[in-house]
Amino acid sequence: MYLAHFNLQEPPFALAPDPRYLYLSDRHREGLAHLIYGLEEGGGFVQLTGEIGTGKTTLCRVLLERLPDGVEAAFILNPRLTDIDLLATICDEFGIEYSRETATQKFLVDALYRHALDAHAQGRRTVLIIDEAQNLSPQVLEQVRLLTNLETTKKKLLQIILIGQPELIDILARSDLRQLAQRISARYHLLPFSRQETSDYIAHRMAIAGAGGQVFTRSARGLIHRAAHDEPWKVEDRGEEPAIAVL
Repeated sequence: MYLAHFNLQEPPFALAPDPRYLYLSDRHREGLAHLIYGLEEGGGFVQLTGEIGTGKTTLCRVLLERLPDGVEAAFILNPRLTDIDLLATICDEFGIEYSRETATQKFLVDALYRHALDAHAQGRRTVLIIDEAQNLSPQVLEQVRLLTNLETTKKKLLQIILIGQPELIDILARSDLRQLAQRISARYHLLPFSRQETSDYIAHRMAIAGAGGQVFTRSARGLIHRAAHDEPWKVEDRGEEPAIAVL
């Protein structure tokens, strides 16, 4: 009934990070440019942070869709793992075969090294992307740092992108992780939308879902923006119908 009433083909505000719905604000374009720049640098880490709901994961999925030919990526969504489990998951993502019985830390790192070295010999690059990286323990983060030691005499064999909430910034500022922080070649922090960006975002998603015109009043869009920023709700009188009636 909801879809038919607004002439929509599908729900416009589903929680799944569908790249088709990504509204590339100026901030998102800049964030994507930082990710691409970091990949082109070909070494160390790239860091992308932002509050919950600012579009980090969706932006990352857009990056995955835009990776050039010759780049293979492993995407880790659940980093609450031990160092051994993380290495095994990375191997799984890259399609590296190994025996569970012999899956020691050294064995898995050696397998990753051989895979990355073979990819390099064939002119391919390997990229590791870790979402929700603020959940990585210091021990696992240190293991991730050591993976950037996989290299030839001229080039790093594994590029790593860390995506996380603002807590990741504080974690990487710890003195015991300073070696990792020093290897970050590009970093960007996504900020929440401005009021105009919120309005444009709503219109963009509604249009993708099939809406033929403006559905939300200006007051409604203002309420949504304030709610997203935890600001006090107040309906502005602009000669429109009450915003709540539209919502």
